[in-house]
Amino acid sequence: MLWENVIGQQEIKNKLQQSIKDGRISHAQLFSGPEGSGTLALAIAYAREVLCGLNNSQCHLKIDKLQHPDLHFSFPYSATESVKKPLAKYLLNDWRSFVNENIYGNLTDWMSHLGIEKKQGVIPVDEADEIVKTLALNSYEGGYKVMIIWQAEEMTIAAANKLLKIIEEPPQKTLFLLVTEREDLILQTIISRCQLVKIPRLSQTDIKDYLIEKKNINQEKAQHLAFLSQGNLREALHQLNDDEHLFDKYFVTWVRKAFMAAKTPTVLKDLIDWSNQISSWSRSEQKDFLNYCSEIFRQALLKTYQSNDLVFLQINAEGFKWQGFAPFIHGANIEDILNEINQASYHIERNGNSKIILLDLSIKLTRYLHRKTT
Repeated sequence: MLWENVIGQQEIKNKLQQSIKDGRISHAQLFSGPEGSGTLALAIAYAREVLCGLNNSQCHLKIDKLQHPDLHFSFPYSATESVKKPLAKYLLNDWRSFVNENIYGNLTDWMSHLGIEKKQGVIPVDEADEIVKTLALNSYEGGYKVMIIWQAEEMTIAAANKLLKIIEEPPQKTLFLLVTEREDLILQTIISRCQLVKIPRLSQTDIKDYLIEKKNINQEKAQHLAFLSQGNLREALHQLNDDEHLFDKYFVTWVRKAFMAAKTPTVLKDLIDWSNQISSWSRSEQKDFLNYCSEIFRQALLKTYQSNDLVFLQINAEGFKWQGFAPFIHGANIEDILNEINQASYHIERNGNSKIILLDLSIKLTRYLHRKTT
């Protein structure tokens, strides 16, 4: 990954390059940024210059193919059809193709790429043992050894504890690059041992220019997608490839049924069916959907209080109108709605029964939607 191929983030790129020139390479760094901001792309570009410098074409080629013997990767996974007892090293061919095709993708995209989208990917303690063994070996080419841990928030507690000592006192010329979208889910003991590299959302201009130059999108559509994506390149590409967002339909069905259920108890069966359908998705997709729902409720609140210039989401579902929905979301219920969605996402992530969790959330939403503003 060339620096110039990393979209936007010029200030971060300059700082990282300067740290290499000045010989200030911290042995453990946490690249933390929201989905679609380019955290993985930046980590690989940084590793490329650390391992190769600027004018080593043979070394650069190895990095670009993700086949440099001193560049190692770890990432969440689960058992697949072909790999029953996996470690990251057994999935490297899949990983290389995923990074090549979708370097701005998220965990849901990665699990789908593996063909196990209904499973939950984690970085288990066995993988942490493998990381320790790998980094105990001498580097092949006499320079740095780099370990990139993608989606580091998916480390189990046992795995994180296993890595504490080697992150704090790594072998000579060993560089840890932890990449995360959710810094808040990483153990504080891990964070305290890393230098934090905060990566912001991409600017609308960066996304717009990328869509025009690389995807041949006309300026008007590129501007629209850049605005809707709110700094998330993955979301911009997703909307480009999926004009009818599946989440829209499920959200609108959900709030309509939840609103009706208070006066028509038979509609509860529809909410049960809705919960069963969502629970058939992968846990990552369920969490993505709940995050999406949270954003819609926040946008509705802005609409309620006349902050129309901040409302960027468009809901592509038949019959949905912001002016009909927004008045039911206000200061008296928004906090409870968002708290319940966050709790549901947390329990789904912890392998709770998603059918029960989602139905419970739906019943609570029924009450909140009918709560009067104070």
